[in-house]
This record gives sequence, C-alpha cells and structure tokens, in this order.
Amino acid sequence: MKKIDLVVIGAGTAATSAANRCASAGWQVAVIDELPYGGTCALRGCDPKKMLRRGAELVDAVNLMRGKGVEADGLRINWADLMAFKRTFTDRMPDRVEGGLKKNGIETFHGSARFINPNSIEVGSSLLETRYALIATGARPRDVQVPGAEHMIDSTQFLELEALPKRILFVGGGFISFEFAHIAARAGSDVCILDHGARPLSAFDPDLVDKLVQRTESIGVQFCPQTDVQSITKVDDGFEVSAIKDGDERTWSTDLVVHGAGRVAALDRLNLEAANVEFSDRGVRVNEYLQSVSNPSVYAAGDASDTEGWPLTPISFHEGKIAASNMLKGNSKTADYRGVPTAVFTIPELTRVGMLEAEAKELGIDFRSKFTDTGDWYSNMRVGEDCAAVKVLIDNQTDEILGAHLFGPEYAELINIFGLAIKSGMKTADLKRMVSAYPSVGSDLGSML
Repeated sequence: MKKIDLVVIGAGTAATSAANRCASAGWQVAVIDELPYGGTCALRGCDPKKMLRRGAELVDAVNLMRGKGVEADGLRINWADLMAFKRTFTDRMPDRVEGGLKKNGIETFHGSARFINPNSIEVGSSLLETRYALIATGARPRDVQVPGAEHMIDSTQFLELEALPKRILFVGGGFISFEFAHIAARAGSDVCILDHGARPLSAFDPDLVDKLVQRTESIGVQFCPQTDVQSITKVDDGFEVSAIKDGDERTWSTDLVVHGAGRVAALDRLNLEAANVEFSDRGVRVNEYLQSVSNPSVYAAGDASDTEGWPLTPISFHEGKIAASNMLKGNSKTADYRGVPTAVFTIPELTRVGMLEAEAKELGIDFRSKFTDTGDWYSNMRVGEDCAAVKVLIDNQTDEILGAHLFGPEYAELINIFGLAIKSGMKTADLKRMVSAYPSVGSDLGSML
C-alpha cells in the first residue's frame, strides 16, 4: 500500500486544477482516470463540439447572405474532413494534460478507481492510502428506461462519427440535442428531436426558447414536444422509434438514435458505500466547502458534486480551486456562483446569466423586464439574421441587473459583460456609460437596457 496526501479521481478541469494546486504546495498527489486524460470538455464535449459547429456556422452564414451579394452553389460540409479538423485539437490533449501533471510531480494512473474503505482507493494492482480524496469524475448519460435504449449512441460517440447518417433522431430536448441538431441539419441530415416536456431547455427564458425553436424548425429540424418514447427497435434499414404524442402512438424511422435526455453524476463504479460517502444522481452530497457530509476526508467538485452550480467547465475549474484550498488550509472558502453565464451553442446561440423572470417574481423582487426583438438591429441585419431577441431584468430599487437572456449571433460573447456586471454589482447606468468599438455587437449593449 502506498501512502499519499491526495488522490484525485478524474482528469478533467476540476481534477487537474485541484491536483496541480496541491502538488505546487508540496503535497504528494495522484490522479486516476479510466478514460484518456483531459476530461469531457476538452475531449468529448464543449471544445470538439464547437470545432464541428464552426463548419455549420459558415454554411449558415453563407445561406443567410444568399441574394445579398454572396453566391456559393455547391457549398457543403465534408464531414470526414471536419472530424479530422476536430482531431487536430482532441488527439493531442491527453498527452498534453498528463504531461503537465507529471511535470508538476503528480503520479498518474490509468484504470477504474474503487474505494476499499474511507481512506483507501484501489486502481488496478495498486492500493493507495490517502489523507484526502477528491471526486471529480464528471457526468454520464442518464439511463433511459425504454426497450431498445441500448441502440442509442451518446454524445461521445456522436463526436466520433466518421460519416453522418441521412436521418438522425435525438431523444430529449436539452443542450446536446439542440446543439448537435443544428450542426447535423446544416451538414445535410434530416433531423428530429423528441422531447417529453412541453417546453425544452427549461433553465432558459421561455420567450427566447420559443425563438430558438422557431429558428431550429426554419432549418428543417422537426421538433416534437410532449412526446414520450416507448421503444427503439432495430430494423433492416435503421431504427424505428415508437412514442406517444398527443395520446396517439406514432413511429419515426431513422438511421441513428442519439441520447440527449440529460446526464447524471458518474459515480457508479467508485464503490462509495465502502467510503461512507453519501451521494445521489446529482453527485456527492457536500457541504458549503465541497466536503462530503458523511466522510470528511472526501471532497467533490464539478459535475460529480451536488452543488447549486451549473454543470459548466468554468464552474468545475472554480470548484476545483475551492476544494484544493480547503484541503490545504482548512475549510474557509466557498464557491461563488453569481454572474456565471451559460450558453446553448446553437446557431445563433441562446445564453443566460442571473435570474429568470419566474425566479425574480418568486422572491418578490421589485424589478422591470425589458424584452427587445433585435432581429432588425444593424448588427444582426448585417449578417442576414432576423431571428434574435434579448430580455434584461433590472432591479427597480438598486438599478442592478438581476438577469440577462440573449438569443442572437455573437451573444455568447456579450453575455460575459452582463455576467461581470452581476458579479461586481454594476448598475445599468454604469454600463450605459461604457463606450464601445462601433459598429460591434458590444455597442448594442446600452440599447438593451
């Protein structure tokens, strides 16, 4: 048995930020992952997805400018070349991440980690006795309890497709389904999304979600809300998906079925019962210091922790640093989730920071809501986009921004300014005094308030 100061389970953003910080403080640190080092975002999520999105962006940009001075007959995505472009980033990441850890004196292990007792972890033939353990294993696709669910591929497998099928059906109406649907449709596939809820993307402003659904359907994607999948059957020419829609059973034929029905914390194989670690599908149950409520030697961060933070890469990085600080110096730091933006990277993108209208009303806050259709604003007209809107919630007593909700081209950059304003307590008067480069999307900010 090898004694060590900290064992980190996982090799993504939360894991590496904590491991490197503790190693730099002189601790003996080990990192374990059964997957290639780098984590979901760099290898199987946001980064490779946005590289594929770039191809779809260009196709969309040209289509929006047809008849406005641009002609590009025969424009299409070469999927194999686009995937090769994606791999120029993802292929080098595991060695880069693991090499950085080793350079910092961290011992790396490849394999499945399993707790033997509250302070001992087994990986392969190695047994590590540790003062602390950080669980940062990320998330996995939620189990879908319908016959034939094993025929679905997940987002990781979608990002490795060598060829894009003609017909693609997504089960679930979340980030994954909408983002991949926008890419696949612009690459020439016939796409359908089946969602059991009345409205998709419930964490986002409903008025802007309606705009997104409108834009999604305009590119040929079939969106079916309030549709409950009953079974997935393999047939000679693909799959048949049976579902209940408006009380009737219907069948969709498709070449590929993709899991987009949400994710849960990836904790199944850790044997957390042996470590006396309480957990749920949302993650390890932790206190405000990211410490397990049932085993003080264990901390958790990122998608593997049950916190109020969204499952986002910046949150994982933030929580990894918080957990490291508390292990090194004793529990004193807590995570601050104010002003953290999130985005659905459809084309154009849907973004949010701060409160929804319903949340502000529930808290009894005196606020005003300014909704503006920006489809005819110069910055959107210039690129041919007419489906765009913003909604900003402003506290009537303090003049501070409570929430900002944006749907339109380049708004994923603009939402960061709103995030800074919320985090720093800036007032709308402060933002209106800002002088921006013109003409730019940023110069629209003052008119949104």
